[in-house]
Amino acid sequence: MNRTSPFPGQVGQVRQQSVLATNKVIRNTYVLLSMTLLFSAVTAGASMVMNLPYPGPIITLVGYFGLLFLTTRLRNSGWGILSVFALTGFMGYTLGPILNFYAHMPNGGQTVMTAMGLTGAIFLGLSGYALTTRKNFSFMGGFLTVGILVAFLAGLGALFFSIPALSLTVSAAFVLLMSGLILYETSNIIHGGETNYIMATVSLYVSLFNLFTSLLHLLGALNDD
Repeated sequence: MNRTSPFPGQVGQVRQQSVLATNKVIRNTYVLLSMTLLFSAVTAGASMVMNLPYPGPIITLVGYFGLLFLTTRLRNSGWGILSVFALTGFMGYTLGPILNFYAHMPNGGQTVMTAMGLTGAIFLGLSGYALTTRKNFSFMGGFLTVGILVAFLAGLGALFFSIPALSLTVSAAFVLLMSGLILYETSNIIHGGETNYIMATVSLYVSLFNLFTSLLHLLGALNDD
């Protein structure tokens, strides 16, 4: 008995529609990511020029998680795009005082530019690898979730108890974890695990932000900043 599909044309059409939908998510994600990175850079620059103080860890965490929750709730509407810009703009504002701190250190400008260059190179390399090979990195999901949670709690401990060695260890761990998250999220988009470009943008932005600040911390320590 012939068990082949009686509608091969329909199967091919469904696959084509799936590919087109995936490509649309990828395109929208990278367009929105580029715009949010630019907006974040503008708010960081404005924060530096106005010499705004760092809001502190409590306000930063409340603002970040609050805006992240709002973005998640609005991810299926046009308001979700506005909330993404609110989130990334807020993170840019918190970055401004950090950049000002390094700018006034010996070789601080070089440290910032090196961290920025490494962040861009890592992101382009890992994203390009995931996009060209189309490997599935979904198996990393559980490990990344646990690793990020542990590193986050360790980072809070290092902050509140002033343990520099632990803080550097956490930064090194975040470099590895955020690199893994870039691979995971890019793979997730390619294989249809993430169909909402707003949430994909947030995930990649957070990866880049934490990767940059972690590299900045490590490079600053190497330069005795």
